[in-house]
Amino acid sequence: MELFIQIVQFILIISVLVILHELGHFIPAKYFKTKVEKFYLFFDVKFSLFKKKIGDTVYGIGWLPLGGYVKIAGMIDESMDTEQMKSEPQPWEFRSKPAWQRLIIMLGGVTVNFFLAWIIYTLLLFNNGDTYIPSDSLKHGILIDSIGEQLGLKTGDKILAIDGKKSKKFTDAVLDIILGDEVTVNRSGKEITFPLSDEGKETVFSTQGKNFLGYRQKAKIDSVIPNSVAKSSGILAGDEIVAINGKKITYWDEFTKQIKSSANKNLQVEVIRDGKREKIALTVPNEATIGVYPSVKDLWVTDEYGFFAAIPEGFNKTISVLTKQIRQFKVIFNTKTGAYKQVKGPIGLVDMMPKQWNWTFIWSFMAMFSVWLAFLNILPIPALDGGHVMFLLYEIISGRPPSEKVLEKGQIIGFVILMGLMVIVFGNDIWNIIKKYI
Repeated sequence: MELFIQIVQFILIISVLVILHELGHFIPAKYFKTKVEKFYLFFDVKFSLFKKKIGDTVYGIGWLPLGGYVKIAGMIDESMDTEQMKSEPQPWEFRSKPAWQRLIIMLGGVTVNFFLAWIIYTLLLFNNGDTYIPSDSLKHGILIDSIGEQLGLKTGDKILAIDGKKSKKFTDAVLDIILGDEVTVNRSGKEITFPLSDEGKETVFSTQGKNFLGYRQKAKIDSVIPNSVAKSSGILAGDEIVAINGKKITYWDEFTKQIKSSANKNLQVEVIRDGKREKIALTVPNEATIGVYPSVKDLWVTDEYGFFAAIPEGFNKTISVLTKQIRQFKVIFNTKTGAYKQVKGPIGLVDMMPKQWNWTFIWSFMAMFSVWLAFLNILPIPALDGGHVMFLLYEIISGRPPSEKVLEKGQIIGFVILMGLMVIVFGNDIWNIIKKYI
């Protein structure tokens, strides 16, 4: 059932994005009286799940959920249907329209993607605000594991800047470290700057960055699980752990480390409760957990936005996401980091979906992915929108269009590039599934 929910959420997100992207091409095409022969959600290789002709256009749903398309008459596109190009241009064909109209038609998809993200981020900020942990509120520094150590970080470091820029949010700092070249930290009162090694990033990507960087916090109990060892021993929410068996405890990671190494052992836990020091005896069970959660509420803040304030902030959020995605390409194409091995396709994206229906996640992911689709589609690769835009800009600047042979060869080259990328993406998805069972 959980997998079904994940699949449905993914299909919903992709369907909305594809339909709106293709509408971005369809609407200006119809406005400029250009014939649109097909409008498809997903690809109809060999057959369609559904199709119906209304007017000049066949609307349908394909069986291969890798995107969608509109087929515009008189245009050399990924279908490589060049038969109609042999006849004289007709007034309702794409090739008969002025270059500026063709440019608007081709830019329509990415424009819709960008504005969709902007609208979603605006409404999310207006409805939910922006909740985050400020980077400068981590007075106890960061918490890292052995993977974080490979990057040169140490537990207790206070991050001051990444590539010379301060990160407002802790979550942004995590991503900035992965994408950055150097980091400046306060370590034991000294400010030091050091490079972020490609070897360390490779380890981060190979483990998908799980828990390599967290935040250090005081050993204070937020809640106690009912029927747990902690509950039966008398530990209460609000207790601050200060010692175990006489050994001083200050931070939560010190507390959990002691518990994990004490399976089936008797411990004397000292806590501060209502300003008084108390001792509690307990026996750590075989699973080496006692059933408590840390208090982190004081770290989180929420910036509230009215509707009109959310509009420019939604735009800034969209630009920020776009900028980070562009920066990711730098890391992906650096073979030393191995980041290309973690690029996810449809299978990997389904795995990222929450196992319970979550509208906030759906809208947030849709906005992020909409920006991603806009960025990918505007790349100057033939067979993508950006490839068509590239040829149209050449025509506008030079005053003459590329020959049909150039356009055909461009589509073939673009198709080969895209298929190569698809092989890598699906290969990564399949290999990541295999790794779970070996």
